[in-house]
Amino acid sequence: MMKFLAIPQSLLCNKQVVCFFALCLFSMISVAQPKHQFELSKTEFLLDGKPFQIISGEIHPARIPHEYWRHRIKMVKAMGCNTVAAYIFWNYHEPKEGAFDFKTGNKNIAEFVRICQQEGMWVIFRPGPYVCAEWDFGGLPPYLLKIPDIKIRCMDPRYMSATNRYIKKLANEVRSLQITNGGPILMLQIENEYGSYGNDKNYLESLRNSWQTNGINIPFYTSDGPTPYMLEAGTLPGAAIGLDSGSDSASFATATKFNPHVPSFSGETYPGWLTHWGEKWQRPDTNHLKAEIKYLLKNKKSFNLYVIHGGTNFGFTAGANAFSPTQYQPDITSYDYDAPINEQGEPTAKYFMLRKLIQQYAQDKLAVIPEPVKTIAIPAITLVKKYNIFDYELPVHHSPQPLPMEMYDQNQGLVLYKTKLIGHKSGVLKIWEPHDYALVFLNGKFIDTIYRDGGKWEVFLPKTNVAIPELEILVEGMGHINFAQFMIDRKGITDRVTLNGMTLMNWETILFPMDEKFMATRAPFAKNENSNKPANFFEGSFELPETGDTYFDMRNYAKGMVYINGHNLGRYWNIGPQQRLYCPASWLKKGNNKIQVFDLHQLDAIPVDSKNQLTD
Repeated sequence: MMKFLAIPQSLLCNKQVVCFFALCLFSMISVAQPKHQFELSKTEFLLDGKPFQIISGEIHPARIPHEYWRHRIKMVKAMGCNTVAAYIFWNYHEPKEGAFDFKTGNKNIAEFVRICQQEGMWVIFRPGPYVCAEWDFGGLPPYLLKIPDIKIRCMDPRYMSATNRYIKKLANEVRSLQITNGGPILMLQIENEYGSYGNDKNYLESLRNSWQTNGINIPFYTSDGPTPYMLEAGTLPGAAIGLDSGSDSASFATATKFNPHVPSFSGETYPGWLTHWGEKWQRPDTNHLKAEIKYLLKNKKSFNLYVIHGGTNFGFTAGANAFSPTQYQPDITSYDYDAPINEQGEPTAKYFMLRKLIQQYAQDKLAVIPEPVKTIAIPAITLVKKYNIFDYELPVHHSPQPLPMEMYDQNQGLVLYKTKLIGHKSGVLKIWEPHDYALVFLNGKFIDTIYRDGGKWEVFLPKTNVAIPELEILVEGMGHINFAQFMIDRKGITDRVTLNGMTLMNWETILFPMDEKFMATRAPFAKNENSNKPANFFEGSFELPETGDTYFDMRNYAKGMVYINGHNLGRYWNIGPQQRLYCPASWLKKGNNKIQVFDLHQLDAIPVDSKNQLTD
């Protein structure tokens, strides 16, 4: 029982003394958080010595506006979950080598975990270093790609040095938030679906040792597909087994057969699925999901819904898939995922179905569903074409052959390559390889585009009357590959360019990172010489009497990105399926707001308006 100090009346008039005693009292209350114990038995998870069924919903702090963290966590709880699972994206916290940020906005991971605890939720921690998650480069920092012969997800000493630095920094942030220290973090995942990628057990053990060396003393688990070869390559002795997914008794039997000394659970049960550009919206069968959840609840199997709420790939954070050297499938900006809680944080029919199902097995009454966040629609906003990307005067880098943008410490955006044509001056131009979307210009005239997917990397250059023609290639990176065997994925031109088989030499390179800092500057041009060329910047402003969440409708534009008051909403592309980009209310303001659009193909300005949902 806590005993309180008696404060003399004479001291109560002293504000500094009162503040001091108040701080002491707050500290005592904080220290007095009840401690719990979380353990692995052979077949079950144990919380304070009793069987505990984890019912988890996964959300990602980086994909949700910081202001909405608590709202989304409340939504997870109200659906019937007792746990929040969270991927942590290494490259989100260390975008430049050695420059970590775990404190500002969406990057304050400790605050996210504390909010979970305040809302009565346990936490499953999924910090990678590799996470997949349809996130750029699977969470790995692209600065690693500056090393020409880098090997990832193995014991390459350069990769491991960076990994251990990340683990040390992150462990410092969350060590006090483990259940062993009175916090809500129950378990930590080692790597992610490693059995689908490699078989280096020394690597997995080294990661676990690194976490333990840095004070992480909670149970660990791995996560793999429910097949023998994946489990053999991806699991660790003493670590619980996450199955992606554990949908039936056969899946759990496979895990038990492989390692009968630890519990297994469905580490990723999928209520939705990801969508790539050019596809239809993914809408998985709900009946299959309902049957899987019924099985898990009835048999008291722990599970994690991946994802219960997806959020948004703001900026350039979306990744891509590739299952062959010539395939490339970039992910859309929205990470709605057809999840139970939609991109804007509202419950869907799937949410209510799952809530009702969980309620049938829950011992306590479920929490009340929080009120939705306000939405608004904005009338047509007039845009004006302001300048062209070729109007910029920026530093020029010289190289014998093209180099990808990572070699210049640029991870995203665009890169422009220029050279003079000597010898061959027309014919078949081939880029080896365009990563990912290229516009080809000859003597300032737009010729054609080249898209990475499919391996058709050629265009025909026509004859000209210019003695020494100038070739320009503008390349957009659309997200580093985040899964499987082709993750060494540099952006720009990754090898060489040939014309009728001749390798073209002596290149000039200009960098356009297209980040918020870059967009805050204006092109220093004197003459509007490029008004008829693609790759234009459009600007406009609009007044708001009040703010709310909204979706900017880009269906009248071709391909590019949108910035609202300097915030990068992400990419759009008229091949669909996504035509609207989510903007949280916190990025808008009462009064005057600014919109900037960069479009690779649009020549004329067209008004833009907004809707209050992703699709009609």
